[in-house]
Amino acid sequence: MSKVWFITGAGSGIGAATARAALKAGDRVIATGRNLDKVRNALSDVAGDRLVCVQLDVANEAQAKAAVDEAMKAFGRIDVLVNNAGYSLLGNFEELSTAQIEGLISTNLYGVIHVMRAVLPAMRKQRSGRIINISSLAGIMGFKHCGAYSAAKFAVEGLSLSVAQEVEQFGIKIVVVAPGFFRTDLLDVQNAKYSASTIQDYAAEGTAQDMWSGYDGKQQGDPAKLGAVFVKLAGMENPPRQFLAGSDALAAFNPVLEGRLEELRAYADLSRSTDGSF
Repeated sequence: MSKVWFITGAGSGIGAATARAALKAGDRVIATGRNLDKVRNALSDVAGDRLVCVQLDVANEAQAKAAVDEAMKAFGRIDVLVNNAGYSLLGNFEELSTAQIEGLISTNLYGVIHVMRAVLPAMRKQRSGRIINISSLAGIMGFKHCGAYSAAKFAVEGLSLSVAQEVEQFGIKIVVVAPGFFRTDLLDVQNAKYSASTIQDYAAEGTAQDMWSGYDGKQQGDPAKLGAVFVKLAGMENPPRQFLAGSDALAAFNPVLEGRLEELRAYADLSRSTDGSF
């Protein structure tokens, strides 16, 4: 039986590629984005009665509920939710404004929360569903200039792993995906947001934009291939709860994971020393 997908941030990159992969698999797609014209233009060559484009700013809880209602009216169910919408905010933590951090978290974390809360009742009623939440390699390990972005993505990881245990009883499986570098618009000059460099002590190493902008367009990950992987994950009876996407993600995180285990073992006795006596 064909599936119904609800995809956020479908106007480019991983979101658009996933929509294409799902349509190619014979499924139906609700493709959403803050800029509806951008979503329609990105998917114009695959338009048809199996594709519905819906405007959605994920930071707006009311819009999330309305978009899910529209999806249910169009196709009667939602089988796969892909929480992909988000953007990058890069800069030294001290130089980020509170407004910048709150704006990022509103989209990258609360956007996931709003859409999950809107979709879960339908999936629970169906007693089935798959949720794919897009985290980041920066959501499982730290990177310079990524403090706010990592904070939101680490939160998506924790949210996904916790809620997965609550909803599995209803036939709903949650996969949190940490992609490495993929050729998306995340670091595009028109999309990436950088803090102003104002503290002299950080000036010697250059700006966040100097460090990160050079990667734009040169990332090795192919969004189309990741979209095809998502179709496979959505079809698995028991998908992984955590998934690293890209050989670069595996290469970067494996030594970090080994280092964490080594450090935990090294200080195990000190950890045990905190146990109380009863």
